[in-house]
Amino acid sequence: MKKKVAAYSCLLLLLATCTPITANALDPNSVATVFTKLTASKELANPSVVVIDQESGEVVFEKNSNSLRKPASLQKIFTAVAAIENLPMDTEFETSVWVGNSAKSIVIQGSSDPWISYRSTEATKMRRTSMPKISAASIKALKESNKGSVRNSTIYYTGLYSRDVANLRILLRKGGVNAVMKRVTKQEAIDKSESLVFESRSPQLEEILTFTLVWSDNVLAERIARLAARAAGNTYDDAGVAATFTSILSNFDIDSSSLVVEDASGLSKENRVTAQQVGQLLVKIHKDERYDSLINGLPVGGISGTLRHRFLKTAPNAIGLVKAKSGSLNGTANLAGYVESGDREYAFVIIADKIKRGNSAGDRARAMMDKILGKIASPLLPQLPAETEIEILSSDKPL
Repeated sequence: MKKKVAAYSCLLLLLATCTPITANALDPNSVATVFTKLTASKELANPSVVVIDQESGEVVFEKNSNSLRKPASLQKIFTAVAAIENLPMDTEFETSVWVGNSAKSIVIQGSSDPWISYRSTEATKMRRTSMPKISAASIKALKESNKGSVRNSTIYYTGLYSRDVANLRILLRKGGVNAVMKRVTKQEAIDKSESLVFESRSPQLEEILTFTLVWSDNVLAERIARLAARAAGNTYDDAGVAATFTSILSNFDIDSSSLVVEDASGLSKENRVTAQQVGQLLVKIHKDERYDSLINGLPVGGISGTLRHRFLKTAPNAIGLVKAKSGSLNGTANLAGYVESGDREYAFVIIADKIKRGNSAGDRARAMMDKILGKIASPLLPQLPAETEIEILSSDKPL
């Protein structure tokens, strides 16, 4: 019994005497040296770069950091911030199908669900509202309420995206229903509805937003950004998204005068942003717990999402220590996020939008970014007690 008590006491003492240390962690000056040398490589073709000490806010390194560059999917960071700023993260989107109170009519009450899927298998696997199920429910209800006749039918709808309406029309035609599709207001849809035949609810917006970041989903990014723009009091279009993104920077006291926003997904090559703008935004949201879901939802190097295959061969020591959003266009390869370096964490932005076109050039640029971060990345490890302390702790004698 005494041995068990002594062993337990030894364990407590061991834990108490452990203090965090870094394993090959680099101080800011050394980080700057690494970036100075490796960002000059031909693979990155004179990129725009900034590295910021997350704790102090000090700019550790910068290169062309105020140069306007193509963000590609780094744009989705702005989309995520806009969503968290303007939309409740516990929002669930409802879609329901009703038999209408007029002859041969169906009413679809939507709520601008960005998560609707055109594919049944995807909808089932990912808990998405299924457009094929909406179509099937509509056809069945029309037939049952009109003795099998579906000619001259009308589908009234509200809260559906134009792409979803087009998909629904295709599915209805495949099912033998060539209905007239009429858009109505939310109140008109309620007034025209008689009996419920199908309903579906999406996961919470936080889960949808995480998926958008992890897998860089362009459609979801566009839809969520427009919902955020409308909630912010701006127009439900690209202009409203641009106004919302500009306001985000201004609200964080970041210069937004040079920002150019043509879409929310980053697909447009006309978008323009600076590494400083993205870097400062990363630093500021990291200090606000409201954005924890965004930061924790970023892909992790070598582990998840669009970064699951990164670092595995290029910088294995960085696996699990980099959380970042990638961005790719033909001639552009970007990465922005956070890298752990012992007891420090750095926010970084690398925009290489002047590389040669083609997959090979993009792959070489991404590999160089991985190698740079591999020189920085380092886990935080515990420090073991001194040798004499270990000797005492291994004794069976009561302490």
